Amino acid sequence: MNPTLLIIEDDSSLSQMLTLHFEDQGMRVQSAHSCNEALSRLSDHKPDLVLLDQQLPDGLGSELIPRILEQQPDARIIMMTGVHDLELAIQAIQQGATDFIHKPVKTSVLQEAVDKALAWTPNNAVETNPAEPNIRELIGRSQAMLEVSKQIALSAQSTATVLITGESGTGKEIVARLIHQYSGRKGRFVAINCAAIVDNLLESELFGHAKGAFTGATADKAGRFQQAQDGTLFLDEIGELAPQLQAKLLRALQEQSVEPVGGTQTIPVNARIIAATHRDLFQAAHEGLFREDLAYRLDVINIQLPPLRERTEDIPLLVQALLGRAAHKMERSIPHLDDDAIHKLQGHPWPGNVRELENVLTQALVQARDGNISADLIRFHETHREAPPDTEEHSPMQTLEEVEARHIQKVLDHTGGHKANSCRILGISRPALDRKIRKYELRVSPAKK
Repeated sequence: MNPTLLIIEDDSSLSQMLTLHFEDQGMRVQSAHSCNEALSRLSDHKPDLVLLDQQLPDGLGSELIPRILEQQPDARIIMMTGVHDLELAIQAIQQGATDFIHKPVKTSVLQEAVDKALAWTPNNAVETNPAEPNIRELIGRSQAMLEVSKQIALSAQSTATVLITGESGTGKEIVARLIHQYSGRKGRFVAINCAAIVDNLLESELFGHAKGAFTGATADKAGRFQQAQDGTLFLDEIGELAPQLQAKLLRALQEQSVEPVGGTQTIPVNARIIAATHRDLFQAAHEGLFREDLAYRLDVINIQLPPLRERTEDIPLLVQALLGRAAHKMERSIPHLDDDAIHKLQGHPWPGNVRELENVLTQALVQARDGNISADLIRFHETHREAPPDTEEHSPMQTLEEVEARHIQKVLDHTGGHKANSCRILGISRPALDRKIRKYELRVSPAKK
């Protein structure tokens, strides 16, 4: 039997257009133009799918979602709204909507959403009641950020491993925390940066250690897996994990248990894993730097965060939020940015993404004296200097890896091969530096390895 569709939309022309389109697809279509009329139609027609507008004459569409599902538990609901609101998108999906579409409605986009919704099987999604979710830290009204908010909501309903990818400074940890907060998991959110701790200490941090396992191990210590019991473990910069730890992490994920360093017994763990990286793990696997089986284990759900340069329409909102935060910390009034300053910000490529924007705005706030930030106070960090002629800087365009290898070699030469000093200059950990030296086959002074 063909599926039944209920369109709840107060715009009669849009409702009629959608009715004709989906009737052509062979669907049985009913329409309603208000909340009350929708509830009446629900009783009579038991729809398989509901297209639900947010702004209705007698209420909000989002408030109808629980009532629709109460009468028709298996109904799929697609929200439609002209409001760019990330929190609304997440709340709608948390309440039971299967998708969230922006107006003006594109028929092709809506058709794809309808096809996915009709193929979706209700699975008694986890009931959640997050305490004070910090969704407002995920700022933006762009289509890209709306997609991210939908993925957060859908990921929160699952227990599958999530891999968050994107450039540095795009907010990967914020997304991880939001997934945890909306998941309703009772345990803690525990984070660890895999690039910030040397390998032998990282193993103990992740899996714990037994008393006497090494010098200074005066007592048993629970690792981050155990600390995140019934909660979420966030593995930041997972692409920097050393090969021997990749193998042990894979085993922990497969067996859902850990073996502390120096221990003889395995300990069951129940932590939801969210990992993040700015690298392509499968490319790294192709280069022999990352286990392909671990990459597949981590990349069950993938959330790709857009760089700031691809969502410049969000910059005015970000400026308002970041300046407000900086002004509060400095006990200053929030300054006004003139139009030229905003245009200057929107024209910058933002290699450091939101983190760089926050730094630029904080510096401008320090310089502002009259409650106004003009374009001349917006100053970007110099990322390169003009090199003298006939140097390798004037060679043909190079890949990022070639540039990285050359820069690391220059730092190693500058420090005389002193790795600790090189790490401080480069801002990376010793294990990360060692891996890059091996990868790029760089020169290191034998006396200071």
